[in-house]
Amino acid sequence: MNTIEQLYKEWLSLQPLNPEDQKRLDKKFMLEFNYNSNHLEGNTLTYGQTKLLFMFGETTGNARLRDYEEMKAHNVGLELMKMAAKDMERPLTENFIRELNKTILVENFWKATKTPDGTPTRYKINVGAYKTRPNSVITVSGDLFDYASPEETPALMTDLVRWYNSMETRLIASSQSPLTLIELAALFHYRYIRIHPFEDGNGRIARLLVNYVLLRNGFPMVVIKTDDKTNYLKMLHLCDIETGVLPFEGARADIKQITPFVEYLTDIIAETIRNNIKYLKEQKGGTNNSVWWYNGNEISITNEKRQLLLELLLSNPQRTVRELTELLSINKSAVQKHLDFLKKNDYIIRQGGTKGKWIVNIENSVLQNGGTNE
Repeated sequence: MNTIEQLYKEWLSLQPLNPEDQKRLDKKFMLEFNYNSNHLEGNTLTYGQTKLLFMFGETTGNARLRDYEEMKAHNVGLELMKMAAKDMERPLTENFIRELNKTILVENFWKATKTPDGTPTRYKINVGAYKTRPNSVITVSGDLFDYASPEETPALMTDLVRWYNSMETRLIASSQSPLTLIELAALFHYRYIRIHPFEDGNGRIARLLVNYVLLRNGFPMVVIKTDDKTNYLKMLHLCDIETGVLPFEGARADIKQITPFVEYLTDIIAETIRNNIKYLKEQKGGTNNSVWWYNGNEISITNEKRQLLLELLLSNPQRTVRELTELLSINKSAVQKHLDFLKKNDYIIRQGGTKGKWIVNIENSVLQNGGTNE
């Protein structure tokens, strides 16, 4: 039995999760997925600003209004995807994929671009509609890499959805499937990206659809981290080299041609299951208050005063610097130094002025499961 099979078997042994554990994991995933999938595409909100938006409905900093609207709309798309994935009587359709694109982009808008001779111009993005103009990307080598043409796109998308539904049916039948679940999710993502059917939002839709496949078939959903963007794109590029540059070749890629991306996705799924299990086990009896979680990553806060400061902010977000000075038994400048460190790393945010509150962006499952004593 390989690593992913062992981890998945352990994950299944924990099912069903109690409602409180499921709620905490769902909230954790919601924040991490929305933040990372949008940040990969240029959204400027920090993880802390994303948490503030979803947990408290508030904003801070000088991010663009569109970035906030985009983040909220993406979360609506996530919920829409989850509902569809859980409805096993409803097969995947092109209309649903178009609906997802319309949901995350909200409304038609104008996008700035340049003509081949470098003249600034703009074009209209029609949300939920397949592209009407060619789209492409400049590779790291400086070459122009074309996606499927507007004329090819409708037929290729019809083929993609028909192929996916056929493969899912065979996967459910188990013995008849030529692909594993992870291979199916990876190949679906890759074929979709090579078509690039919309004028905007294709990467976000691809990652939503990967999680559609995983959730629908009993696996935990995954997050491709913004700090792993270079590796993510590199794995896709390695597959491009293997499949060929013509769009229809990528749209009909074979599983053997995308081995780098299958391995990449397998590693992410394994890490997700491993972290989920660890997160749940910490809640059920862990005692290490120095272990915290930020954007799905485990971090260590070893300074005892800093640990206590975080506990105090969690127990009462309205605490003042003066109160913290008294409770920590250190001077004001030392407290400020700890606060500056935590703010610099986006571990905390100050919302409001003297009558405001502290938002703690990192989680300690031991403390948040059992509370803090002063």
